[in-house]
Amino acid sequence: MQSRLIYANILNMNWKNLSKKRKAYLLAFLTIAGILAWAFISAGIITHNFNRSQLSVDKDRQEALINGIILTETKNERKYWEIYGETGSYDSTTGVAMLNNVIGNFYDENNEVSMSFESSHGTYNSEKSQIILYENTHVVIKDGTSLRTRRLTWSGADKPVIAKGDIKITRNQELYATADTVEISPNYEHFKIIGHAVSKLYDAKEKK
Repeated sequence: MQSRLIYANILNMNWKNLSKKRKAYLLAFLTIAGILAWAFISAGIITHNFNRSQLSVDKDRQEALINGIILTETKNERKYWEIYGETGSYDSTTGVAMLNNVIGNFYDENNEVSMSFESSHGTYNSEKSQIILYENTHVVIKDGTSLRTRRLTWSGADKPVIAKGDIKITRNQELYATADTVEISPNYEHFKIIGHAVSKLYDAKEKK
């Protein structure tokens, strides 16, 4: 209701009496507001209010194609994660959402972003409460560590995050490492390198 009043006041303004600078601010505000409104309207939540086309419908199965999807998990006012997929599909029988061109965040116990990610593909299994990212997966941990991998699996807030396949790790131009597998601690503060690991620490002279 308040946003409608703001729009009404803007539209009822005498634009001729406004300075060029104020006009520019108001136009910028309207543009940003329009973009945000479009993003939220088109994104929708998987459980309701999304546009879908039925792929197959029978007594036991329903599958939907979705354009712009946001998934999130929140319990007792604590947010655990959120994912946005540019496109995707959802199978009601398996409870699995498959997403393309995904970005998102994982959160710590203080509802602060602990790890951000982007990936070509991702899946969310509501039965297992499991997220899998695969192909061109890139994550950045809150301490500045950047990790690239073929596959990353999140299986719960109390379990390590597992990355597997062609892993490359860098951190603030001080660390470079490769590995087969990496375990990231549930609090996102530590990680363990496993299998065929090669790492190098750079000192101040080398960085010059």
